[in-house]
Amino acid sequence: MRIDLHTHILPERWPSWTQRSGYAGWVELAHHAPGCARMEQTQPDGSRKFFREIGCNCWDPAARIRDMERTGVTTQVLSTVPVMFSYWAKPADALDLSRLLNDHIADVCRAPGGRFLGLGTIPLQDPDLAVRELERCVRSLNLRGVQIGTHVNNLNLDDDSLRPVFQAASDLGAAVFIHPWDMLAPQRMTRYWLPWLVGMPAETCLAMCSVLMSGLLERFPTLRLCFAHAGGSLPGTIGRIDHGFHARPDLCAGHTSTPPRDFLARADRPARLWVDSLTHDPEALRLVVNLFGAQRVALGSDYPFPLGEDRPGAMIDAMPEWSAEQRRQLLAGAALSFLGLSGHDAPS
Repeated sequence: MRIDLHTHILPERWPSWTQRSGYAGWVELAHHAPGCARMEQTQPDGSRKFFREIGCNCWDPAARIRDMERTGVTTQVLSTVPVMFSYWAKPADALDLSRLLNDHIADVCRAPGGRFLGLGTIPLQDPDLAVRELERCVRSLNLRGVQIGTHVNNLNLDDDSLRPVFQAASDLGAAVFIHPWDMLAPQRMTRYWLPWLVGMPAETCLAMCSVLMSGLLERFPTLRLCFAHAGGSLPGTIGRIDHGFHARPDLCAGHTSTPPRDFLARADRPARLWVDSLTHDPEALRLVVNLFGAQRVALGSDYPFPLGEDRPGAMIDAMPEWSAEQRRQLLAGAALSFLGLSGHDAPS
């Protein structure tokens, strides 16, 4: 079994949310050739700003299954493209878009012979609406949880306003996959693809530190969180972060007495939270597995985008040091435990 926890999907078409809402900023698809479309963000002057070129494997389940067969992936876990979070928008409009995206993912997961599990999206700028949609995702749509961003309009994930969302996720047993978006310091990252290469890892580390130092994991001991891109820059900086917690408890230990490293793996147990395996570097993956334990490192490819792993799990396969149990955890077991499933529950 090979479960790819980190994949993105969109509907092939959806109505213009600019026309529907009466204001700009929304992403729309411009289909310009068979199997090809541009994601474009509407601007206040009526123009569109190019965001990304995508192919049919971003919306066509049949194309995805062909790729899965080619690469040996048993199951994909579907989530929206993070630019669609739309936390900047009016809450009711973002809720409507979330519902459309979530209904689409649920439809793909329900298709006969399904090979997919799903994570929804929720309008975090309004926690009450977010909780309502989270409940619908889990109870009505049979999604395994939700994907959220690393911050909500510059509010970090430890903000008190978001606590009801994490409470609901804990109560529902819903998995929460945290993906960076709207990266910090955009004015300094205008060249060299730096938002994706530097901004995303930094965003993820910032979100993880906010969670680890907030007491959130102690307040909700059954809450399951997974951070994309192998935890971003945290694995390389955990020593500095943990040292700082001890050196300046007046600044770092205001909400928990548990040092950040104590939430990571120990000899007798894996880490308290999950990450995916997407590092593109064997040495980095070794470090991540050492820090989190194989039971908390889930296969993730970022399919179908260019910063992803072309053959999900190929680097894991090529590393001889994993035991049979570690390999099983990395390829499927960690994803199953994060999603709250057993091996018998996964589609195949």
